[in-house]
Amino acid sequence: MTALPGAGRPPWLSEAMYPFESRFFAAPGGHRMHYVDEGAGPPIVFVHGNPSWSFEFRRLVADLRGEFRCIAVDHVGFGLSSRSDRPDDHHPRAHAERFAALLEHLDLRDATLFLTDWGGPIGLDYARRRPERVARLVLSNTWCWPVARDPHFVMFSLLMRSPLGQLLISKSNGFVNHVMPRAVGDRSRLTPAVMSHYRNAQPEPRARAASAALPGHIIGASDWLSSIWEERAAFAGRPALILWGLRDIAFRRKELERWAAALARAEVREFEDCGHFLAEEAPDRILPAIRDFMRAT
Repeated sequence: MTALPGAGRPPWLSEAMYPFESRFFAAPGGHRMHYVDEGAGPPIVFVHGNPSWSFEFRRLVADLRGEFRCIAVDHVGFGLSSRSDRPDDHHPRAHAERFAALLEHLDLRDATLFLTDWGGPIGLDYARRRPERVARLVLSNTWCWPVARDPHFVMFSLLMRSPLGQLLISKSNGFVNHVMPRAVGDRSRLTPAVMSHYRNAQPEPRARAASAALPGHIIGASDWLSSIWEERAAFAGRPALILWGLRDIAFRRKELERWAAALARAEVREFEDCGHFLAEEAPDRILPAIRDFMRAT
């Protein structure tokens, strides 16, 4: 296990864009998990997916911290957290275990989980195990069930875990440079300054091991995903806000409709001109929805 980057603020990280104090948690397995913890009030925990990190939620945290306690985590292998050479550390179950350990360390109660992409199953694994600590859910272009029979996901998983896919991810930072721009509704939202923060967080092939591993687990972690979905009664009755970009190349209306049917108290907001990264694409539009949801529930 290697710490990459170190505890200090890296020189490429803009103080203006990311004006938060960095905190570190000694996670299971000898890892250092980076997170931000800003503001006071009812806690909102932001959980990212691949190839993102807490930087994705910067504008939400900056706006909401005046009224809520905002926590945004970097999974091991992403952002400012430590890296690992151990394949088992990159299984989503391992990410979920470390995430749960952090939340237990912070002793959060009545938390709202904001979950996107892999953040969905990682966060909901905690919600099904500790439902008494989770008050609300905000879901944005994510899933939490096995998809091994869905050609849409099978083909993507096979391509990304193939030798060519792994080469593109590790050598050319393929998820950041190629997948991210295709997953948004308007590429101009991913400005050079924004993209530099995603590129610099994964500066070399060994820093991209977690990003390269997760696509295979879309199919490979089916048993784990199934176990969460089978226990969804633990969280299905919580108030839920579903924020959905309809121009996402990964998660479609089909997944949105499944969530709406599964969550008894779900409010749905659709964004026809946006894709996968709503916190990057439409922060000014989702912030009022989050604030209204928190106040109403």
